[in-house]
Amino acid sequence: MLGGQFTRNLASFLTKYCLLLHGLSGKVASMDGNSEERITRVLFCGPHFPASHNYTREYLRKYPFVQVDEVPIDDVPNSISKYHMCIVKSMKLDSNVLSLATEMKLIMQYGVGLDGVDIDAATKYGVRVARIPSHVTGNAASCAEMVIYLILGLLRKQNEMQIAVKQRRLGEPVGETLLGKTVFIMGFGDIGIDLAKRLRPFGVKIIATKRSWVAQSQESCQSNDVPGPNSTTNDLIDEKGIHEDIHEFASNADIVVCCLNLNSETAGTVNKKFISSMRKGALLVNIARGGVLDYEAVLDHLKSGHLGGLGIDVAWTEPFDPNDPILKFKNVLITPHVGGVTEVSCRAMAKVVGDVALQLHAGIPLTGIEIVN
Repeated sequence: MLGGQFTRNLASFLTKYCLLLHGLSGKVASMDGNSEERITRVLFCGPHFPASHNYTREYLRKYPFVQVDEVPIDDVPNSISKYHMCIVKSMKLDSNVLSLATEMKLIMQYGVGLDGVDIDAATKYGVRVARIPSHVTGNAASCAEMVIYLILGLLRKQNEMQIAVKQRRLGEPVGETLLGKTVFIMGFGDIGIDLAKRLRPFGVKIIATKRSWVAQSQESCQSNDVPGPNSTTNDLIDEKGIHEDIHEFASNADIVVCCLNLNSETAGTVNKKFISSMRKGALLVNIARGGVLDYEAVLDHLKSGHLGGLGIDVAWTEPFDPNDPILKFKNVLITPHVGGVTEVSCRAMAKVVGDVALQLHAGIPLTGIEIVN
């Protein structure tokens, strides 16, 4: 029978070997002989977006030293103290909750949005905060496709078509084409870039705003999609503007797509003034965060008929109330925050989260994520 120390050393060696086979970069830090007995605990906040914890757990099934738990949101404050890594999802992690996270090393999103995390408080408590870059996981592409879905659904009057089917009416409603429309992409980041690539073949004019174009103008927009692998932003859009131009751009567009990150500067950007500046009958699509839109302004302009249609994958409160007055309008489409929830993107993000958990356990540099503090 093998001695206990030999068994522990062998297990430690195999752990390191498996990590290297997993494709993790960086030098594996030395681990003591009892490292296989050490557990790295990963907390997923709440039951929503179930693919996040299910796919991550599946990815890590061969690594029993990493424990993946899905904890109800109300129970997180009482449980967070025993976890080393947290996937925040839709939970709000404020200073009070973070003060309880005494073992926490890393907080990250299963995606991009970190608007629910008090980053300053996390920094104060020595906890790193990170997002997963959307252009490397298929998340941006998935969200861009969802925008196309919402735009076409509004143009072709999806809700009215369903009514016509139920009433056995043919040849109605009369829809609109995307061909010839002007689309304003407000916030030209990863999702905006992927959206522009997919809009080009529809024969539209694309206008876009961004706070700064300097870095992007110096880079190629790499893609396997049209208009080419070495396309620049100049090939993708017809007119550029800065954030201060959003009202002017909105007045020239048939469709406005909101791709802004939510923060203190962008909250409520789509307000009464903004929607009033839009063309009468123009469509508004939000793939960003619900808080970028002012609820009352949206509701009022739907009632008045100024807003021609609303397509949202994100809402002001989530889950959104299915009896909310906004959903009474035939020209409103809502999806349950599934823009980035595709097999491709969820599997890719589960791999990133799993790899980071293994790296955290091994004490090696964290890769594949963007640390923001």
